[in-house]
Formats: sequence, structure tokens, C-alpha cells
Amino acid sequence: MRWEDQRQSSNIDDRRMQRGSRFGGFRGRNLASALPIAKFLLKSKIGRIVLIVGVVAYFLGFNPLDLLNPGSQNVAKVNSQQDNQTAKFVSVVLAKTEDIWGKIFKQYGSTYEKPVLVLFRGSTQSGCGYASRQTGPFYCPSDHKIYLDLSFFEELKSRHNSPGDFAQAYVIAHEIGHHIQNLSGTLDKIHQKQKALSKSRANTLQVGVELQADCYAGVWAYYMKNEYGLLESGDIEEALNAANAIGDDTLQKQAQGYVVPDSFTHGSSSQRMEWFKKGYQNGDIRACNSIR
Repeated sequence: MRWEDQRQSSNIDDRRMQRGSRFGGFRGRNLASALPIAKFLLKSKIGRIVLIVGVVAYFLGFNPLDLLNPGSQNVAKVNSQQDNQTAKFVSVVLAKTEDIWGKIFKQYGSTYEKPVLVLFRGSTQSGCGYASRQTGPFYCPSDHKIYLDLSFFEELKSRHNSPGDFAQAYVIAHEIGHHIQNLSGTLDKIHQKQKALSKSRANTLQVGVELQADCYAGVWAYYMKNEYGLLESGDIEEALNAANAIGDDTLQKQAQGYVVPDSFTHGSSSQRMEWFKKGYQNGDIRACNSIR
């Protein structure tokens, strides 16, 4: 993907330097371990000043224990050139989703509401609860934000054997697809329907939602190639490879050695590739009718 000279989005919330949420990352056991230190600091004037600074730092979102025990930190190399380059790439991809979906919404007489993409390393707080590396990339309908731990891209390459910048772009475009569904009211309608259904049927509806997001990612890729000319040879293959790698059947086989189709929530590898291709080949959101 030719992205180096493209516009970057201003809708990036970069939390990579934060040590987790103020409410989720500074846990009770850390507070307990801080009490003896606090008692010691209270014995002197300088100590009381240090304690006050620590309290202020805490309410600004920093963990003061990180300063007292830097050896215990397990924070990624957020200042590395590669990490910052990846963050820049994410910002460019987000900008292109803004441009393309803004154009599509205008075609339908509507205005596109741009989401915010939160970059983090380790953990952070979201409008949908605590976000961590284990949750993977996700879109939160409550706050209209996408949450992305950059380490997922490393996992995508090493664990799922899906390298390439457009594999990463596909992941972002898929989450933007959920934002489109939220703006259109689809997510709320499906959520209401699922309440009255069996788990198996509710899962089937959820698969349709995920496949539609894959299809929307394909529509975005269509515009990236045909209107902006930013795709390079092999880009679509990178996206399809990623879609194949994170299909429910593939992941279940890797984790447990067998497949349980009724438990699928995102779709099989073949389904995910199929719906991405459908969006890419048609370039029309009306082709993304996977919810049935």
C-alpha cells in the first residue's frame, strides 16, 4: 500500500505512553503495597512533597509506583522508530476511511460521523469496559471509538502468519465497518433481536454482522484501488490471508483441534474471505447483505 505521503487523521487518541487506565490499571494490591511507602514519606517535609506529587500524578493518569519500581514495568518500546511508524500508518489508514466513507455517506445524502481510534499498549479503559491485549481490536458502540493495541499487528504476523501492511489495514477497515453499522442503527437492531433468540441463532446473527463488516472493508478497498490508486500488487492477497487466518474454524482448530459451527461468532475463514471479496468486487454497500 502506498501510504507514506498521505494525510494523517487527527482523530487518533494515542495512549501508548500510559500504564493502563487510572481506574483499571492501578489495582488494590498496588495501593496496599504503597501504604508503607506513604507512611515513610509522611515523616519528613521532603517526603510529604514527594507524596503530594505522587497523588497528583495518579489523578493525571500515571501510576506513581512505576517511578518507584521501574524494574517491574513491562511496557513495550513505545518510542521505537518501528512502533511510531506503525502508529503513523494507522493514522493514514484511518484518514482514508474518513475520506472514503465521507464520500459514500454523501452519495446517500448523509454526513459521516468520524470515529476516534485509540492506540494503546497493554491495557486501557473504554466505554465498553476494560480493553487489553487479550481482547484484540474492537469497536465500542457506546463511545464510537476503535481500540487497538499495536501488539496485535505483531501477533497477526507471527502467530497468524499474516504479514503485510494491508493485512493491518483490513483489520482497521473491519472495525470501521462496525462503526458504519452503529451509525446506520444496525448494531442496535441486531442486539434487540438477539435478546429473544437462542444462543445458536443469536450467534448466527452475529456472524452476519461480522461478515457485513468484512464486506464494508472490501468496499473501502475497492475505493482505495479504483479512486485513489493506493493499492499495490499483493495487497488484496494480504487482506484475504488475514481474513482466512482469523476465521472461527481456523482459530478453533488451532485452539482445540476441532470445530463447533454453532459457536461461531465471526464466520468461517471461507466466509470471511468471500464477503471481503464481495465488497471489493462490487464497491457497493448494497452488496453487503450478509445479515439474514
